[in-house]
Amino acid sequence: MPEAFDCDVLIIGGGCAGLAAAIYTARASLKTILLDKLDPGGQLATTHEVENYPGFPDVVMGPELMERFVQQAQRFGTEVRSAEVKSVSAHDPVVRIVRTGEGELRCKAVLVCTGADPKRLGVPGEDRLRGRGVSYCATCDAPFFKDKEVVVVGGGNTAVDEGNYVTKFARQVSLVHRRDKLRADPVIQDRALKNPKMRFVWDTVVTEILGDKAVEKVRLRNVKTGEESEMAAQGCFILVGTTPNTAFLKGVCDLDDLGFVKVNARKETTVPGIFAAGDCEDAVWRQAVTAAGFGCSAAIAAKHYIDNLEG
Repeated sequence: MPEAFDCDVLIIGGGCAGLAAAIYTARASLKTILLDKLDPGGQLATTHEVENYPGFPDVVMGPELMERFVQQAQRFGTEVRSAEVKSVSAHDPVVRIVRTGEGELRCKAVLVCTGADPKRLGVPGEDRLRGRGVSYCATCDAPFFKDKEVVVVGGGNTAVDEGNYVTKFARQVSLVHRRDKLRADPVIQDRALKNPKMRFVWDTVVTEILGDKAVEKVRLRNVKTGEESEMAAQGCFILVGTTPNTAFLKGVCDLDDLGFVKVNARKETTVPGIFAAGDCEDAVWRQAVTAAGFGCSAAIAAKHYIDNLEG
């Protein structure tokens, strides 16, 4: 490898997409460095129980699953470093420069796998009970709430559609919305409003999530009257949107109006040599298994790109 490069592939983000990508690039004998501002593992490392990841017929703890990802990536030679990326430069035709708080790294291809953070309510109890009744993904966690009383917070497409999905498992779903009408598309609204297992709490916000070891109830406040109340619930799905971690890419490659990276089917961005995979480019599925698959796609595309550079 020429001395100009610190590695062949630099992966930003250590969640499912980034670690799956690292497994593929390192196994393909590409020198791979993975950067994560925290310990690698992503959001799944903060998930209490995972029961829908292929290959694990029994429930697996999120941290355990992600530790296996890390071990597998490192077995093939991935170098994992802790660093926060400040910017990416693509001015040189071949060299891609990634700047961190510790300096800069030069590589041939960059894989952006920085994920997206769910928007939080920022209320007492939310962080403490995350994974213990507080969830940001109904598709992931709804089956844990069979015959339970559940609260869904939000009024857009995701909240209403996923709230409707939760009714397949929960005994009752109460959708709490700060306005007096939903923002979801009419067809999604109509389906939810006709669902006998859904009820709607209008003009209301959640001000606290209560429970000892798991969610037991939520505290509510009516935004028009100021009246406060409590509602029993064993689950609280907070579905008020996500924020992709892509601010450092502004002006580098194309992002959509919400900040998600625009990619093609090969996970190529609008800049050659920069790829993106996982929740930072996927505003629809947001699953661990799809993120891992997208990471694989980006890794193979990056290998082909580097092969063409060198050929």
